[in-house]
Amino acid sequence: MTASVLLPALAVFCVLSALRARVDVYDAFVRGAREGLLTLWHMAPYLAVILMAVALVRETGLLADAQRALAPVMGALGLPPQAAGVVLLRPLSGSASLAAVKDVLDTCGAESRAARLCCVISGASETVFFTGSLYLGAAGVKKARYAVPVALAAYLAGVLAAAHLV
Repeated sequence: MTASVLLPALAVFCVLSALRARVDVYDAFVRGAREGLLTLWHMAPYLAVILMAVALVRETGLLADAQRALAPVMGALGLPPQAAGVVLLRPLSGSASLAAVKDVLDTCGAESRAARLCCVISGASETVFFTGSLYLGAAGVKKARYAVPVALAAYLAGVLAAAHLV
């Protein structure tokens, strides 16, 4: 079965299954769409804050300054200094970290250790603040005292493991 037929076939299967179970398909669809839009409405402010913070860090030159300042620390940890942008941006935003990966690929080449490391970090880690603010905000969690520090510690462990393995 080709990919162009799979999605419509799945939709037809779901509708037929719902009809067999005597579910009002249209009403269920509208109810689900309404709940999805309400969830989006509640998440939008958290998304806006994270995206604005990432844009400010990149556009003001703060990221470049942080990369230069962290070069000795990166070297001591066994990380190439060119990977600092990815390491700093990945917890904040996936798209910003992918832009940083592209910068490393352009400057160092695809076969360099820095490029391989950045690709592993970007592909094997999560956007801690973005995901945390999104899900915790949407769920209405007000006291996430240990969630972010533990997630950042796990991210750092993953970065150091990637540095060791790559």
